[in-house]
Amino acid sequence: MRGSLVNRKKWYEDPRIAEDSVCWKPKSEAWFWAAFGAVVLALAENLFLPSAGKLSPNPYRVLLAFFAAALLVLYLYALGRSGYRKKLYHKAQFIFAGGIALTVWDLLTTKSGLLPTPYFPGLAEVVYVMYDDRMLLLRSTVYSMRLFFVGMITGTVLGLATGTLIGWWRQWDYWLSPVIRVSGIVPAVAWLPIALLIFPNSFITGVFLIFISSWFPVSSMMAAGIIATPKTYYEAAKTQGADGKFLLFRVAVPNAMPSMFTGIMTATAFSFTTLIVSEMVGAKAGLGFYINWAKGWGAYSKVYGAIIIIAVEFALILALVGVVRNNVLRWQKGILK
Repeated sequence: MRGSLVNRKKWYEDPRIAEDSVCWKPKSEAWFWAAFGAVVLALAENLFLPSAGKLSPNPYRVLLAFFAAALLVLYLYALGRSGYRKKLYHKAQFIFAGGIALTVWDLLTTKSGLLPTPYFPGLAEVVYVMYDDRMLLLRSTVYSMRLFFVGMITGTVLGLATGTLIGWWRQWDYWLSPVIRVSGIVPAVAWLPIALLIFPNSFITGVFLIFISSWFPVSSMMAAGIIATPKTYYEAAKTQGADGKFLLFRVAVPNAMPSMFTGIMTATAFSFTTLIVSEMVGAKAGLGFYINWAKGWGAYSKVYGAIIIIAVEFALILALVGVVRNNVLRWQKGILK
């Protein structure tokens, strides 16, 4: 029995098992070279086949060449590093599919014009427009990120405080739970007409809407995590002389952290949606405003460019939250699937 417990502990702590549970795709080197070949194919197709469009394809070609070179650099860096090599090979199939998709899309748009314009622009045109409008897109991105982080941080901090109050004290639960249930049912963007009437400018309006979007999921998940803390944890701590403060901040709150990060991830998605919608109505800057402005002129290549930037920003923010979560909850590594 003792030996089995020791083996189980080693199983949880073995980093190779946790790594394999993430990098579960085939680790064959052939898939990497297939992915590299797909990117080169997308570059060669755009380079050698005649284009139906008039915009310069050079920015798109430079981007593809840079990506192909980056794959080679990553391959050389992964030599002798088994962990990085597994991760690189794990992504190879997705990169291969992406390269094929880029080639097909370019053939249907830039090269042949089979898809109707301007609603389906070629990627070469989208990349060119992003390069041509880079300063305007940069200002719009900075404005949107400032609005997002102010609203998101405010909603997260107050959501954590509210969730702790609800989960720990019955009196706060009595008064605040109905408010949270009502605010959770009503979409944040539904408050937009009222917020525009109450607040003096579009920036504060956007902060308020993002705050509503993030406050509900964070507070509800935090409260649920505290309430779900097993009573045996409290009893074990009390036998060691723990007081109420210790039980809250050293037992209940740590136990609620997995739920807390689930709420933050959900709040990030809700807040991003609310950010773009709020900027489309009444705002004079930001990516949502840029999309609305470009749509009015029928410049759908600009719309697609802004959507790509939004997708990249959202992925980076989720990755950042994931890094923080993995460090805070590193004790879960190897335990969860």
